[in-house]
Amino acid sequence: MSEMEPRKRLRAGDADRDAVLIVLQQAHADGRLSIEELGERQDRVLAARYMDEFDAVVEDLPEGRELMAQDRGDLAGRRASPLPATGAPERTTVTFMSGRDITVEPGTRRYTNFAWWGGDNMDLTVAMGPGVVITLELHAIMAGHDIYVPEGVRVVDESIAIMAGNDIDRQAQGDGSNGTVILKGFLWWAGHDVKLGATRRR
Repeated sequence: MSEMEPRKRLRAGDADRDAVLIVLQQAHADGRLSIEELGERQDRVLAARYMDEFDAVVEDLPEGRELMAQDRGDLAGRRASPLPATGAPERTTVTFMSGRDITVEPGTRRYTNFAWWGGDNMDLTVAMGPGVVITLELHAIMAGHDIYVPEGVRVVDESIAIMAGNDIDRQAQGDGSNGTVILKGFLWWAGHDVKLGATRRR
C-alpha cells in the first residue's frame, strides 16, 4: 500500500464494543464519568460500526490510553474490570421446552441463550452494580425469559423481532446508576419480560 493510499476502515464487532464498554465501566467506577455521560457514551459505542469511532469515546479518559495504544486488530484483547469476577465472563445455555432458575453471577459480561418453547427465570440482581454492563444475547422461538433486575438498571433493547418483542416494565427501566443491561438476539413469536426485583422461584 502506497503512502498516499488511505487506510481502509475496519469494521467493529461485538467483542470490540465490549472492550470499550469495559473501559467506560472502569472510568465510571473511578468517578470520571457521571451516569448521564456513561449512558451517552455507551450509546455511541453500541451504534459504532467502525473501529476508529471508538477513539473519540475514550480519548479523554486515562483508562482508555492502553486501549487506544493497542493495534486496532486486537482491540478485543483489552479485558479489565474493576469488579470481582466470581463467575465466568461469558456463559452459554440452551432452554428446550423447559425452564430453570438462573442466577447471573458478578463478573459476567455476556450471557447467551437459545430458547425454544420454553423460558428461564433469570436473576441479575446480584450481578449488577454501578458501571456494570451485561449483554444478554437471547435467541428465542415461541419462547421467552423473565429477567429480573434491581433498581437503577438501564435496559437497552437491540433485539431483532418478527411477530415478537420484549416487554420492559416501567419500574424496571432505571437511570443507569446501577449498571446497564443490553438485550440482543433474534425473536420469532417470542419475547422476554424485564421486571424489577429478584427471581420468583418456580
